Amino acid sequence: MQLYKDHQIKIYNSLTGTKETFKSITEGYIGMYVCGPTVYSNVHLGNVRTFMSFDMIFRYLKHLGYKVRYVRNITDAGHLENDADAGEDKITKKARLEQIEPMEVVQRYTVDFHNILNTFNFLPPSIEPTATGHIIEQIELIKDIINNGFAYVVNGSVYFDVHKFNETNDYGKLSKRKLEDLIHNTRELDGQSDKKNPQDFALWKKAEPQHIMRWPSPWGDGFPGWHLECTAMSTKYLGDQFDIHGGGMDLKFPHHECEIAQNEAAKGQSPVNYWMHANMLELNGQRMSKSTGNTVNPDELLSGNNKFFSKAFAPSVIRFFIAQAHYRSVLDLTDDGLLASEKGFFRLMDAINFLDNLKASETSTIDIQTWKQACYNAMNDDFNSPILIANLFEAVKYINQIKEGTASVTAEDLALLKNTINIFTFDVLGLENVTKKESGTDKLSSAVDILIKLRQEARANKDFALSDKIRDELAEAGIMLKDGKEGTTFSLS
Repeated sequence: MQLYKDHQIKIYNSLTGTKETFKSITEGYIGMYVCGPTVYSNVHLGNVRTFMSFDMIFRYLKHLGYKVRYVRNITDAGHLENDADAGEDKITKKARLEQIEPMEVVQRYTVDFHNILNTFNFLPPSIEPTATGHIIEQIELIKDIINNGFAYVVNGSVYFDVHKFNETNDYGKLSKRKLEDLIHNTRELDGQSDKKNPQDFALWKKAEPQHIMRWPSPWGDGFPGWHLECTAMSTKYLGDQFDIHGGGMDLKFPHHECEIAQNEAAKGQSPVNYWMHANMLELNGQRMSKSTGNTVNPDELLSGNNKFFSKAFAPSVIRFFIAQAHYRSVLDLTDDGLLASEKGFFRLMDAINFLDNLKASETSTIDIQTWKQACYNAMNDDFNSPILIANLFEAVKYINQIKEGTASVTAEDLALLKNTINIFTFDVLGLENVTKKESGTDKLSSAVDILIKLRQEARANKDFALSDKIRDELAEAGIMLKDGKEGTTFSLS
């Protein structure tokens, strides 16, 4: 069904800073590119939040009847440690530390990435290209940029000439940065760099003798710059101009800014009509950081084996929690937030699972058609999942009213209610119909709660030996109790 003809979507375009009415380049077709992971470590929750946002967007566009080519790349070469042009390649460094081949690193963490996304019920992209699989395309793109006068070769490396480009183009238009300000805030080169200016960035880096990942090129053995791969792969599979480019907010500068510059330098036109950026995920009000220890990975959150959360959470509960914030909002991951989302999630599932037991009436006292339109209006307004979820809970209220006999619906409206709530809950939000009884983590919570109560009774009776025994034996089983002002909670170690 071509529902898109009846639904006008507005998308917040990071390039213009405004919501714009979406119009695809080719009617009925959408090309969407999202920057994927650099596979040198386990995928983290911030990545999952970004990819989950675009999975929801992909799902909704498909539901509207668009034929979507969704391209999400794998960075398996060229991403240096400081995201610029210095330091060691992240994958090469990991391979050196573990004394394995770089492609073993790539394979291990690509598998981990896919496993995690499958656990969270992601749809696979249409194409998942790799940087190493497109070296030829990247070399050809560099040739075009050099021939157009926007790059220079020094000692086997090729650099993009930002100052030359900015004479005829606007470098910084996506991130709203002016080159003059970048120059003012950049230290002078120390004389050991091959760059003409600090703002220039590498299109091709010369491989030193110890560098494992290397390919032949017209400029000598080397490897492509990180920014280049996305320009090469997006335009190969979606054309020189395509509809949507997405990624995390942290990629806006310099990565996406450099993508625009490379495309304009090579092709003479801006590559993307709508730039979309998902915001950051925080943990307990602070930025997630491995260096400070304020971080938790998806496996730890799913298993409960972490120091931040009182229990394990099902994948759909986490997905539901993430959808309760707009993709452009900063989202703070907290134990209280997840516990509240879990209650809301099971409340929604209970209502949906009771739908088949509802009986139709001769008349409707609820306007289901207006409610259905409100669900579409939410998603049409820059994919506003929090408003959509509020509308789903409005349906939960309707279901309970019908169940209690204080409201009624006709058979036609009941069928419409069932169909619509299922579409938006499962097809668009990507949730899975998990009940409390099916949740192993919920069973564990119930069992531990019983032991906690027995321990509290033992302490009240001054039977401290039994109290300590319950605590210690749970600890040996990997279940750690934590006594606080509001009672006792547990976590898995």
